[in-house]
Amino acid sequence: MQTLKGVRHLMTSATMKQAVSEFNMPVPWGEIRGKVWGPDHGRPILCLHGWADNCGTFNTLIPLLPKEWKYVAVDMAGHGLSSHRPPGVFYSFPAYVADIRRVIGALQWKRFSIIGHSMGGNVAGMFSALYPEMVESVVLLDSYGFLPTDAKELHTVIRQGFEGMLEFEKKKDEKKEKVYTYENALMRLLAANPSLSEQSAHILLERGLAQVEGGVVFTRDFRINLKNVVRVSLEQSLELQSRIQARVLVVLAEEGFEKMFSEPQQKTLTSTLLQGYKDQSGMVVNVPGDHHVHLNTPETVAQIVTDFLQEEAPSHSTAEDTQSAKL
Repeated sequence: MQTLKGVRHLMTSATMKQAVSEFNMPVPWGEIRGKVWGPDHGRPILCLHGWADNCGTFNTLIPLLPKEWKYVAVDMAGHGLSSHRPPGVFYSFPAYVADIRRVIGALQWKRFSIIGHSMGGNVAGMFSALYPEMVESVVLLDSYGFLPTDAKELHTVIRQGFEGMLEFEKKKDEKKEKVYTYENALMRLLAANPSLSEQSAHILLERGLAQVEGGVVFTRDFRINLKNVVRVSLEQSLELQSRIQARVLVVLAEEGFEKMFSEPQQKTLTSTLLQGYKDQSGMVVNVPGDHHVHLNTPETVAQIVTDFLQEEAPSHSTAEDTQSAKL
């Protein structure tokens, strides 16, 4: 496979007809890893996973999408096989957006589409607002694209984030990394993520575990469990949302976030965001399933995603001409 600037591809075994390779890109604190499906010159699609998951979350969905497109799914910093952020550094959505900008620069993509699940959808929303000229279309899988915080709660959650980091750093040297058997690690993941099927959990553990003496350890950085200290209000979220030029498809699982964010105050926030997409000609679709529907039962969403993306860009080679014609 052709070597891209700043990127190394390592071929891996594939059980599907699409070419699948490993993505490896240097960053100042280590590397960002991921997977690539499809031909070098296929229509570019960036795939962003959810919190505490990894790029394996797209393993079952991508084979059901058009094989002539090129999909790059990354393990975001602190997840999967990607490097953890340096000591003392917080995880936040803006930092992930900066990471994705690095990835896009290395891939030398000028325009592309994004499929984002959960947290990955929030990163996709912010990226699309900050770099609207680069994004053709966005698919949000059980995600609202932004995660607003009530302004009255800002001081509380930010303080919790700071205190959590300080406590984590204080105890880090005292606590040894916990070593599991594979079976115990699987049980822990399933207990923490009731929306995962057992098959889906096995898929995520392919990149979610590392072999060590005596068993396995989780690869993710446990600092991702701390409160996010970079927050946006609903007003800020709506301002950013208004700057998105891409077409947006929101796919909500009936047993996913729609059910989890059911309190009146939460419902007000999510309903306002969804109305914002509708006002900008976005599509909102509800499907049966839970938060990981795209991984557990990908056939539920595959055709919806395909139809939406095909409608946006029937020919990647003429995407820029098509956009010019719209202006």
